[in-house]
Parts: sequence; C-alpha cells; structure tokens
Amino acid sequence: MPKTKFYAVRAGYHPGIYTTWAECQKQTSGYGGAQFKSFPTRAEAEAFMQGSTTKPARKTPSKSGATTKSAPARHADITVYTDGGNRNTGNVQGGQVKPTDKSSWAYQIILPDETLTDTGGEWGATNNRMEVMALIQALDRLTLLDKTEADIVVITDSKYVLNPIQQNWLNGWQRRGWRRANGELVNAELWKIVYQQLKNFSHLDFQWVKGHANTDGNVLVDHLLNQTMDAMKPGQPVAEHKTVAKSTKSVSTTKVSPTESKPTSEHTEQGHLSQPGQKDQSIAAMESIVADWKNER
Repeated sequence: MPKTKFYAVRAGYHPGIYTTWAECQKQTSGYGGAQFKSFPTRAEAEAFMQGSTTKPARKTPSKSGATTKSAPARHADITVYTDGGNRNTGNVQGGQVKPTDKSSWAYQIILPDETLTDTGGEWGATNNRMEVMALIQALDRLTLLDKTEADIVVITDSKYVLNPIQQNWLNGWQRRGWRRANGELVNAELWKIVYQQLKNFSHLDFQWVKGHANTDGNVLVDHLLNQTMDAMKPGQPVAEHKTVAKSTKSVSTTKVSPTESKPTSEHTEQGHLSQPGQKDQSIAAMESIVADWKNER
C-alpha cells in the first residue's frame, strides 16, 4: 500500500494541507506564484505552511518591501508589537459578538530613542477586526514619524493578520474587487487600508509569536488593550491612550478612520470608531503602566 503524502499549499486558491495530488493540483493549477510541496509527514507540511523553509517568502503588494517570517525575533531598527481582542458575552443570531461587547486594540513601537504605545476601543467588534486595527494604527504612526524607509519588524500573535500578507491573499482580494473567491470579504474596508499602507514601507518584516507567551512586548500590548476594555463604560466615549516613554523629541499623531464594517454571515460587526484621542500621557504615566504590568506578571 503506498504511503500517504501530504501536499502543503502555501500559496494557492485555498491554502492548506491536502492528501492527494489531485486536490493539490486543483488549488494551484493556473494560480500565479503558487507555492506548494509534498512531504512524507504532516508535521513537515505544517512547518512549510508556517514558513519554516529556506525558500524566500513572497513580497506583497508588488511595490511593498513587506515580508513575513515565523522565525525567532531578529534585530531591527524598529520593533512593533500589535494585538487586538474582545470580550464576547455570548453568540447572537448572525454573528459572534453583541453590540454591547467590549473590544480593543493596542500597539507598542520600540524606537532607538523612545518607546511609543497607543490603545483604543470599539463596541461590538470582533477580535479579528481589532487585530487589523492595531496594525493599521501602528503603520499610520510610523508613517507620520517618517519611518517608512527604516528596517522594521512587526510581531503579532494573529494568523488572521499574517496569512493575508504571507500567503499573498491581499493581491487576490484586490484583483477580485475586495472579495474572497467564494464570497464577501469580512473587514474589506480595513484590508484596503493595509494594502495601501504596505506599499509605503521599504523594509517591513512580519513575525508570528505565540499569544500570551513570555514575550514582553506581546504581553504588554495584551495588558494595554485589557486596560482599555476595563475602562470602557456604556454610553461614554472610548478614548485612546497614547504614551511616549524616554522621549527625546515631540511626536505628532493622528488616527486612521476606516469606515464602519457591515454585518456578514461570518461576523456581526457593529463596532463604532473611537472618539478623538486624548493628549499624550506623560512619561511618568507610561512608567506607571509598565510598573503595574510587571507587578501583575
């Protein structure tokens, strides 16, 4: 009896692991830039899917310097951590969140001379939406800081964010008018923004980190977004909380304002955008947040 092979389709119509050549061929035949390979074990196929290979990752979009990796964190001029989450109080018909559920995003940007953070929230948004919002906000701030030519690594625990970039899905969605091959694209208005933002950066890498692992930056942004949800009160504006630690220069920031998402068969997205942000907190406030976080660990 022939041994089972595992066909890993990393870039194709429907990336995944298949057990027959016919299934693999169906997902890759005619697909520009298809990436696939057969392996004797599922573990090797899964490693290939996660990027553990000597084959270089594809760049996307075509004019962007963005790539993705699942390798250990490397040194870069700028390191960025992003995270998003929500507090789901129960499923509702047609979606996974209620309009009253809290959700938030956060990022940390580590520059050579200062560390910046920002966090904000929405009502009734999915954790996936918040993961994308965290990336949008971080890239927007880097753009405002004129850091688009810098060597940057973005570290996230969200495969929802990484896969569209790593697997070249963004280009496919763009060609189809921001739709998936089999229907509507959830959070399309946010992915359009990401697609345009990535074109502006020359040396932008993405790396995956296990959520809630012992990675200080990932743990900190998780702590910040939970602080935001703790502070959210029904009927009150959701304020951003920007901080600058060890600042040697002033920083001007603005907020990206994507349009409100529409309900879909996959998620009910009824989140509202945050109100205008408060003034940057003082360095002492940032140090207090970090101290509280370390004490709670």
